[in-house]
Amino acid sequence: MTRALVLGATGFLGGQIARQALRRGWTVRGLRRREGAVGDLEGGAVEWVHGDLDGPTGLDSAFEGVDVVFHAAGYYPAGERPASAIAHGVAQTRKVLEACRQAHPARVVYTSTLSTIGRPPANENRLADERDLYVPGSLPHSAYYESKFAMESEVLRAAANGLPALVLNPTAVFGPGDVHLTLARALLAAARGQIPFWFPAMLNLVDVREVAAAHVRAAEVGRLGERTIIGGHNLSLRELLERAALLAGRRPPRWEIPVSLVVAVGTAASRIPGLSGGSGHLQAARTWQGYDTTKARREFGLLPRPLEVTLGDALDWLAQHGHPWRP
Repeated sequence: MTRALVLGATGFLGGQIARQALRRGWTVRGLRRREGAVGDLEGGAVEWVHGDLDGPTGLDSAFEGVDVVFHAAGYYPAGERPASAIAHGVAQTRKVLEACRQAHPARVVYTSTLSTIGRPPANENRLADERDLYVPGSLPHSAYYESKFAMESEVLRAAANGLPALVLNPTAVFGPGDVHLTLARALLAAARGQIPFWFPAMLNLVDVREVAAAHVRAAEVGRLGERTIIGGHNLSLRELLERAALLAGRRPPRWEIPVSLVVAVGTAASRIPGLSGGSGHLQAARTWQGYDTTKARREFGLLPRPLEVTLGDALDWLAQHGHPWRP
């Protein structure tokens, strides 16, 4: 029987990865920093172990005897400057990679982000795909973009040196179980009629359950040393907000604002302690884009469910967990 360790099992995606692995008949161990934390997981199916990826002690007991490691708990900068965030993220990633080297799992599946996927060359008329890389320094004030690229690079470097690791790059993830309101804050605001405007931008939205299933499939057949975009529907920000408002019975956003204003706000926030945590995505608003998910569809059988199902299930979960939105 496959034994899996999920780093981040108390979180949004990590919890769904644990669910998918259990459905596959695997045994699942979850790492948690706080005693008693279970995230959106219930019951006793998960074996919980205490550990801190930033702590001074090792992670030997968590990694001992596992066949697969899912690393869905990568450092998320919140208020740090880019140089500090890079150092923090790289140190944490190296600690996990060293634990993997000592434990010798058959597969290490690292959850990265869409921010490490760059824009395709201007002379190529195509969607962004796995060939396109974020260029370090493109967003020099974004701790998120700079640190996430550095962390992913550490994993790919380790894979090139023999660690059986691969990288998945989820796009904008929605769905049930968003215990930390990662992107659910924006969905809630739209469902409550609190977003009166949009700006011209494209994005890709994917259901968390499809991302989790892709992780488990990647542990079985994913190509070592490679990265794969895990995405779903390409659509405009305006369309996403309109669909969310329609599902919630609210008036859709009415006004368009220029993307330059959004970038300016994000850049200013990045320099203000306490506001910089989510500013990176606003700074990068001009680079928001659609993604080519052909590789994930071909190799992992990724088949996006209807967008309304994802948004509806997410809103239902939020309402059931203390976040009312209905008129």
